[in-house]
Amino acid sequence: MSFYPICLDLAGRSCVVVGGGRVAERKVLGLLSCSAQVLVISPELTGELLRRHNDGVIQWIDREYRQGDLKQAFLVIAATDDDETQKQVYGEAAAHNILLNVADVPQRCNFILPATVRQGDLTISISTAGKSPALARKLRLELEKTFGAEYRVLVDILGAARPEILASGLEQHDNEKLFKQLLHDDMAAWIRVKNWSRLESHFEEVLGNRVEGDWLQKIRPFYA
Repeated sequence: MSFYPICLDLAGRSCVVVGGGRVAERKVLGLLSCSAQVLVISPELTGELLRRHNDGVIQWIDREYRQGDLKQAFLVIAATDDDETQKQVYGEAAAHNILLNVADVPQRCNFILPATVRQGDLTISISTAGKSPALARKLRLELEKTFGAEYRVLVDILGAARPEILASGLEQHDNEKLFKQLLHDDMAAWIRVKNWSRLESHFEEVLGNRVEGDWLQKIRPFYA
């Protein structure tokens, strides 16, 4: 089966996790990192999930899953190895066209969760369409060594410069040219060693007087 890669905006959306163990914990934390509203259905929770519930971060229904529990859900993750529960969750989600992932059971999923590297707003995902999660994890670990924390800063800096360039009234092809010129091969390395003077010089060289406004003050908060 071939899956269509997509990034979902889950901010404020109702997401249900069936199960309260370690797998469920990882799924919940991933959903929370995207500002989802999370409901966990399980008679037991890990210590971390219980703490999140006590802090009011997640909702908790202290019992096994029942038919009808998914009626308000935008997305559901079944993080339980109970086959009968998986079948019931799958049936309800299918009946209502709800996004469903059953952990480690791709044949009961209408979406799968790739192995993901995150550095701030930079997201790199790896999928084998469920054929080899071990390979996806291996590649994720390799990518984490390549794309370190400097890329979090790099994305923020480029993100701050982008609206300044777009607001300068240049033609589209001129904007595209500036964006490409800003992406110097050594930018991540400069950030890694905190060579801010070289970074600013590069911005000066590329943008100069072609972009109006004090754009340098827009990027400095990310490294000052």
